[in-house]
Amino acid sequence: MGKRLKEEARLKIVKEALAGVKVGVLSRMYDIHPETIRGWIRDHRDSIPPEDIPVADEHLQELQRLQDVEQRYEKAMKVLGEKELELEILRELLKKNPPAYPKNSK
Repeated sequence: MGKRLKEEARLKIVKEALAGVKVGVLSRMYDIHPETIRGWIRDHRDSIPPEDIPVADEHLQELQRLQDVEQRYEKAMKVLGEKELELEILRELLKKNPPAYPKNSK
């Protein structure tokens, strides 16, 4: 890949980030470390005119939809993890012998 092509690809990713796509999504999508992308953003954000930042075209809409899906997935996995933990605690409690209650002495 030529230097010019690499620079164009970097600028494309920076523009997508400036348009609102999260760095984590871009990182997974392009298989590039998030800190690398953040560095590109720092290096290029001042040199990109606002009119060059893409507005909601189909590609960006799809990336934003992917972000929403990932956020919902993370929330669902957190809830599922909490429920799994609760079930494990209840299973452990069921395995234990019932507590010995003192007999009522009169």
